[in-house]
Amino acid sequence: MNTTTAQPVVDIQTIKARQKATWESGDFGQVAKFLTPIAAQFMARIDLKPGMKVLDAACGTGNLAVLAARRGCLTSGLDIAANLIAQARERARQERLDIEYTEGDAEAMPYPDASFDVVVSMYGVMFAPRPDRVANELQRVTKPGGLIAMANWTPGGFIGKMFTICARHLPPPAGLPSPLLWGEEAAVRTRFNGSIQELGLTRQIAHMRLPYDPAGTVEFFRRYYGPTLRAFGALAPANQAGLMADLVELQTRHNISTQPDATDTPAEYLEVHARRVKNN
Repeated sequence: MNTTTAQPVVDIQTIKARQKATWESGDFGQVAKFLTPIAAQFMARIDLKPGMKVLDAACGTGNLAVLAARRGCLTSGLDIAANLIAQARERARQERLDIEYTEGDAEAMPYPDASFDVVVSMYGVMFAPRPDRVANELQRVTKPGGLIAMANWTPGGFIGKMFTICARHLPPPAGLPSPLLWGEEAAVRTRFNGSIQELGLTRQIAHMRLPYDPAGTVEFFRRYYGPTLRAFGALAPANQAGLMADLVELQTRHNISTQPDATDTPAEYLEVHARRVKNN
């Protein structure tokens, strides 16, 4: 008797359409404002020089792209969400920065091979559904000897725990790897195996500081952060209350702020610096 369990069939186009809708819901630009200090710390550890070609992959509203452009780099940004690209363009216009933003897919980037000296992504491409394709694309568009730098939430960190709670209330689609695997050293080594000459993996802490108490912080994410908004929206009202209670408990437990109307939650991420193999 054949006892093999059939693997679920993944409709990748449906998955991508749902992801696009998720990131276009809410207003990630509001969340991105609180990530700017973390982005500055991340970019400060990259040796950028004027004239370098830099890509911010899954750029959102352009936190990393703006920092690269300010340092004189020839900068591009790519994101699946049309409204975030629109916000990024307006932000660049207001700062008079020349950044080329494109709406597009991190699994099929619209750039020629070896286009960029540096490719960066902060909490971005880790959410694409097929990580092997993303890893291939990151390497393809990076010049030989160029740098791929990523910031990826870890499974055991605060954001990883938040996603675990959401998944417990609303299981994710079957057949897809967890985006949090990008925060595990072994998975990153496997995905870049054979094409990287140097690989630096460092665990960093991002302080998520918001001017709200734990309940207000959860409500902020519920309103503006697409994945949280969509998770609540998919649940019946009674189940929404359970999700809210679990997330408020998590925020309260991890909050180290001494202010009554503020949260400061240290969130671990894996910083990846992968140097592409040079041509012989």
